[in-house]
Amino acid sequence: MHRAKFILLLMLVSSLLLSARANGTNSIVWHTATDRVSADVRGEALWPLLENIAHQTGWHIFVEPGTDRKTDVKFNDLPRGQALKKLLGDLNFAFVPQTNRPDFLYVFTTTMQAAIQRVTETNTAKHVANELLVKVKAGTDIDALAKSVGAQVVGRDDALGIYRLRFANEADMEAALVKLKNNPDVEAVGYNYIYDAPVAARPAADIPAQSISLALDPAKKGDPCSPIIGSIDTKPQPLGGGLDQFVLPTISVADGSSGGSGSARTQSLNESNGRYATQQASAAGAVVGPTHGTSMIETILRAVSQQSSSSSVRILPVDVYGDSELATSWNVAMGVKVAVENGATILNMSLGTTADSPILDSIIQQAIASGVIVFAAAGNEPVATPNYPAAIPGVNAITALGAPGQLAAYANYGNFVQMALPGASLVVLGDQAYIVQGTSPASAYAAGVAAGYKTINCDTWLQIQAMMRQRFPVPRR
Repeated sequence: MHRAKFILLLMLVSSLLLSARANGTNSIVWHTATDRVSADVRGEALWPLLENIAHQTGWHIFVEPGTDRKTDVKFNDLPRGQALKKLLGDLNFAFVPQTNRPDFLYVFTTTMQAAIQRVTETNTAKHVANELLVKVKAGTDIDALAKSVGAQVVGRDDALGIYRLRFANEADMEAALVKLKNNPDVEAVGYNYIYDAPVAARPAADIPAQSISLALDPAKKGDPCSPIIGSIDTKPQPLGGGLDQFVLPTISVADGSSGGSGSARTQSLNESNGRYATQQASAAGAVVGPTHGTSMIETILRAVSQQSSSSSVRILPVDVYGDSELATSWNVAMGVKVAVENGATILNMSLGTTADSPILDSIIQQAIASGVIVFAAAGNEPVATPNYPAAIPGVNAITALGAPGQLAAYANYGNFVQMALPGASLVVLGDQAYIVQGTSPASAYAAGVAAGYKTINCDTWLQIQAMMRQRFPVPRR
């Protein structure tokens, strides 16, 4: 199928599946690891502005009753104090760090003592109970450090200095969080956040099962023009149709629970996909469709096939979900690590959460510094708040188009978003066609475009990113 016809088909499918959602334009991205802020806010009332800040920072925010204003400001990468001055304008505020609980922010017009009305944070991200992730300085005795705060080390990577700590209860964990933040041997510490289950593909009865036509062009080992795409996702199924030769053996960093140990193991594509696949059946007796990992790999290969009839691209599936419907920051961080260690030069991360993990940030920043290009889904909520890992600096955050030149009704539109690509993809498993929809296939499509372009032109990743940002601009709502 020609590229233009393929994209028109995806747009048609997407438009049939979407419903209208509310629009908006405001965006604040608070990078908690660096405490720096970017914002594009137009006419935002004070209360939702502060709810957003509370959600992203975890601060306890108190406001003097009756205080209000509208914020109209745009800035990029400012430190906390300067950002608050711009966001709060002529209002008074006081930031009060705490040693045994979240920091306090008071916003008022008269005196700080008058700020008594608590702002409740919205959309709080879930985390694994009783667990923290920590990164320590070289030479730190992690076992002694864990013992000093009453924790057990249940996941470790000594080379990177990152560890997964488990506590007896939440109270002990919260107390340890404060101590670890103030420990000079600790570079970063945070919760082990939970990534929700990815959206399953839907059967597409009225769409023909159009297979992918793509021949393998053997690559020389170490050829910089033959990229390996690390697909950080669920375990894929065999694709059939000659496509499995593009897919390397799956590496798993999940141990079957929502909090994997981080030990990698290689698995054959011919293995049963286990319980996760059966969970996608919508009713008893329903035909099991493609896993999310399968859908993303097919989307990548479709994007590659639109640029050339043959390719030397390889895809390395990294399973961060295992038999669970959920993944965690630890599993995702370990997934990024093993993908890069096994030769991935592109990462596709069609997953996300509203919480920014400093541990995952550091792993992704190391990958980017080593020359890896990263694409990630911006999120399937029509909001401007950041979604991670897409909002991590250096990551290409991809949102979804619902029709040519129009954002999909469900798509995140924050100012961290850098590209917009088709938000629906055709997937074929056996003789059945499926549609997968969201910013996940948009991200996978972007990874496929980048990989295909690399094999044809062998431009640098910087050149390819610049080309893609021009070719796939983000429409305004």
